[in-house]
Amino acid sequence: MVSWIFLAVSLIGAAFTLSARFRLRMGPTLIAYFFAGWLTSELALVHIAWQAVATVAFVAYGALDAWPGVLGLLVTFASWAGLVAVQRKASDARETFAKVLSEGLDPQWARPGPRTTVERLARPFGFSDSRVERIRDIAYGDAGTRNLLDVYRSASRPEGCPVLLQIHGGAWMVGQKDQQGLPLMTHLAANGWVCVAPNYRLSPKATWPAHLIDVKRALAWIREHVHEYGGDPNLVVVTGGSAGGHLASMVALSENDPQYQPGFEEVDTSVSACVPFYGVYDFLDRNGVRGANSLAPFAERFVMKCSPTAERERWEAASPISLIHEDAPPFFVIHGTHDSLVFVEEARVFVDNLREVSRNPVLYAELAETQHAFEMFHTERSAQAVRAVSAFVEAVRGGTMARQPAGARQTG
Repeated sequence: MVSWIFLAVSLIGAAFTLSARFRLRMGPTLIAYFFAGWLTSELALVHIAWQAVATVAFVAYGALDAWPGVLGLLVTFASWAGLVAVQRKASDARETFAKVLSEGLDPQWARPGPRTTVERLARPFGFSDSRVERIRDIAYGDAGTRNLLDVYRSASRPEGCPVLLQIHGGAWMVGQKDQQGLPLMTHLAANGWVCVAPNYRLSPKATWPAHLIDVKRALAWIREHVHEYGGDPNLVVVTGGSAGGHLASMVALSENDPQYQPGFEEVDTSVSACVPFYGVYDFLDRNGVRGANSLAPFAERFVMKCSPTAERERWEAASPISLIHEDAPPFFVIHGTHDSLVFVEEARVFVDNLREVSRNPVLYAELAETQHAFEMFHTERSAQAVRAVSAFVEAVRGGTMARQPAGARQTG
């Protein structure tokens, strides 16, 4: 019995490894695949550790006394080899980001960052940093808890700091201001930035564009109040992941549009740059990227609350790809090839269109074998993304960006 149980556990471990190496985009197991692939591709060393502990325990209890146990051991060894390959692929992000930065930034920023320390990898969810202080639950609007924001700043409280506006994701329906973007905000706050993370109204209670209006209202709060926390209201970079990436792109491309600024139309809602992670860029899927996995039925029911056929203009206006213009701010788009929730082809089309029109730099990093939500906690790939984004925003701050020529995507 122990041998059979060991074989079963070994096969489960191997399934986790396979979920990180191969891409799946449809089927009833999609959600389970996403979570398995996400956690395995970012925490490969953790998976090796738990499989090693389980193997030692099973062997001690006699799992190798029968053939299923021996087979389980072989499966485990193969799984470990796969996990080592997964970790190496995560490490490749270092060179991928360096290559992308070298094409769009001054040479002083375009160099690979150091490898992540073992201590950091051992504490993937440890976000506390004595160099950073957080001011919680500041009201910026009148929608209760959904109109509260947090401010992260250096504990030394310098003045005149550039500002990062971090927008959480969650399919426009879930999520909190303190759940995403923490590695990036902690790093930037420790290095002289003021980071602002707002809640915003969520569907299905809220209907589009309430989400965007709230984020722009948070930006209006930054213009008026961030100086009280040491921030410079004239230098704001917006970022976010997934739905947050969509909203960040919408903020960057719909600057000063009065329809999204009811009651504060006079406020300047332009930003200095935008860094969307694995964002949604086309609600209409006009290029057929999603196919049978169309976002439209979900968005029609819960977010837009109208059909794309009946009110196509509203759906167009909610799609960043429709709002591209020559004065778009600098963009740094980041996406993974194995993203099973927002397909990488959507990012490619968005970047290609943006590069054709925008007069400002457009950087694009496409990360091999990388899932959705990869930068939510401390991993090798996340650390390299944080360092690359830090280099990008510092280049924006210093005005040392080179013009990004249209060219091939950078993958790694």
